[in-house]
Amino acid sequence: MKDRFSRRDVLGGLSVGLAELLFSRNINAAGFFAATPASEAGAANGSLTLVAFSDKILRIRVVPLSKLGPASELGIVPRESAPLLEQPKNPDGSRTVKWGTHKIQVQEGPLRLTITATAGKVCQELRFDPQGGPVHFRLGDGPVYGMGEGGHPFNRRGTTDTMRNGQHRGDLATYGARVPIPWLIGTEGWGLFFAHPTGTLDLTGDQGLFVPSPDTPTRDVFVLLADTPSELLGAWADLTGNPHMPPLWSLGFQQSHRTLASRAEVLDECKTFREKKLPCDAMIYLGTGFCPSGWNTEHGAFVFNPTVFPDPAAMFKEMHEEHFKVILHIVSPPEDLHGSVKDTGAAAEDPSNAAKYWLKHKDIQKLGVDGWWPDEGDELPPPSRLARNQMYWEGSQLFQPNTRPFSLHRNGYAGMQRYVWLWSGDTLSTWKTLASQIMVGITSGLSGIPYWGTDTGGFVPTKELSAELFVRWFQFSSFCPSFRCHGRTWKLRLPWGWNLGTYEPGEYDGQFESATLPPPQDLHNTEVEGICRKYLNLRYQLLPYLYSTVAETHETGLPIMRALWIYYPQDPKATASDDTYMWGPSILVAPVIEKGATQRKTYLPQGQWWDFWAQTKMDGGKDVVRDVDLETIPLYVKAGSILPIGPIKQYADQKVAEPLTLRVFPGLNGNFSLYEDDGITYGYEHGDFTRLECVWNDNDRTLSLKTSAVQKKPSARRVLVIELVGTAGNKTVTLNGQPLVVHF
Repeated sequence: MKDRFSRRDVLGGLSVGLAELLFSRNINAAGFFAATPASEAGAANGSLTLVAFSDKILRIRVVPLSKLGPASELGIVPRESAPLLEQPKNPDGSRTVKWGTHKIQVQEGPLRLTITATAGKVCQELRFDPQGGPVHFRLGDGPVYGMGEGGHPFNRRGTTDTMRNGQHRGDLATYGARVPIPWLIGTEGWGLFFAHPTGTLDLTGDQGLFVPSPDTPTRDVFVLLADTPSELLGAWADLTGNPHMPPLWSLGFQQSHRTLASRAEVLDECKTFREKKLPCDAMIYLGTGFCPSGWNTEHGAFVFNPTVFPDPAAMFKEMHEEHFKVILHIVSPPEDLHGSVKDTGAAAEDPSNAAKYWLKHKDIQKLGVDGWWPDEGDELPPPSRLARNQMYWEGSQLFQPNTRPFSLHRNGYAGMQRYVWLWSGDTLSTWKTLASQIMVGITSGLSGIPYWGTDTGGFVPTKELSAELFVRWFQFSSFCPSFRCHGRTWKLRLPWGWNLGTYEPGEYDGQFESATLPPPQDLHNTEVEGICRKYLNLRYQLLPYLYSTVAETHETGLPIMRALWIYYPQDPKATASDDTYMWGPSILVAPVIEKGATQRKTYLPQGQWWDFWAQTKMDGGKDVVRDVDLETIPLYVKAGSILPIGPIKQYADQKVAEPLTLRVFPGLNGNFSLYEDDGITYGYEHGDFTRLECVWNDNDRTLSLKTSAVQKKPSARRVLVIELVGTAGNKTVTLNGQPLVVHF
């Protein structure tokens, strides 16, 4: 299989040799390493290396001479070597090294590196304690973000994190699974990545501390500096890899299942989605072991359950004819999974090697499986977690080399965005959990993981589970990258499940059932299905906008759920906001997270904004209060935005006759790049895509449309409807590959 490349990143490989050192010399590291006897401390030497990966990324490594060797490249994108920098020595014995527009002052006793900008401003300062102690670093004055999925609160200042991976009671109830990544973002323009997947980050003091595991003598730190949040996140993507380009269908709705009754139930549910005009792209089936009757025979088995999948190839063919993708849940990977699906020879015969384990998927996938849901793996070490992520990306390409893979994981590490999606684990069905998931999603995006979502409604039912909670969570999920319903009493996760009069199969004994599940009279709610349909339709209408945002994410590393800080870094209220976010560049989403809410207060940053539903304009820089009923969550659109809005579809790649609408929200100048490709193959890597550049001039009241010069695919004739919000009527125009200006 040929290697695949994004614009800047190689999309494969977990380890490469260290780049050529830009600055390397021995330092007097008296007593620096705990293994050095006190009597010999004065003679101990260490090695400091500084490697400029770019003008925004600096690597700092301090190691004992006895430990010199290849550096761990876990999660780091391979890159070419770089030239040697000058290393002038100062009269006082210190050294000053130039790094792009920055200067690095290196002092010893103890080792301290001070990085300053051209104007003399200190951007970051690190001190390396002797005796194998922690690394001290500058926190600055602003909020600090990051550290992977599941950490909290949003501003990590004042917290200590031992970076324990997995699902743990207490945190799990509200924040979901923990996927720790030792990556910190300072809102003053710096980022730090500690290339040690285990250790402790202590942000409780005036300075930050990173304490590596006792068996880790090396200190390996990446410093990232940038002028804007977008540049900083772009540098993080440059270091760990740009997000993959997922198939279009993966952005549609996915319905998950637990206990299954029969073959007929599986297929009848697909027909029900289509008959009810409820858009859906994928069906996900849990494995037997977590439920009485799933797709396979037992935990980790690659054998179909004959009760519900007696003829899987025929069933999958029927589902494909109804335009549903099929995703299967799988658990129990090897405990020390390692290697690559490309390995051969003796390595490929090791049962724990990815090449050997992946072969178990082959016959199943050939029957028509479109994606995988690799669950568990919490106790896998970080290299195995990332190897598993990579295995599902590269392995699927072995079977279908021109089809973009899909896999949904609960575990990973830095760099996982190159390969997979992530969900937040087995959360509880509570209002506090719903509120927390907004922050968790924003933080995951800032940690480099843009393809993220939750179990809509919460996985484990509690006494708070209700139609209202499900609806509010469904609305939030419709503005998450992964839009998927899953949980125990799974039929309550169907869009029509709250009007069935039952929550069977409940998977509980009678006592637990009565204590946690809604009373039967609550299961005759006629509102839920219609509200779900409204947000399913909206999700599919906004797919052109979302897919264009995904293309931007793939190109730049910007997340899809975007912290307000990214666009408003000078606004303290925006940088602190953890219950609202930008959905792409234009839409501010304010999920309703309080039981019985009739109003939602939202902070709008400076500028002019439009209410998406009422199409009324308002000024930002203040809190606004909007009335909400059960079917409405507040959505606000920045003035100057151009939203591509498609017709309602029942699945993502459905061909429909209605034209695309470009909805312009006036008040400021603005632009939007509409990206389109075939949604499934790698043709986009060779220029098989189209871009329509849309520019709104607010003073002239004109919308300019032209094909981007970078595309290779000729533009086909197409009809567009242009709407100017606040103006009666619309305009219909025809594009023929030539620039066009629409006047209002």
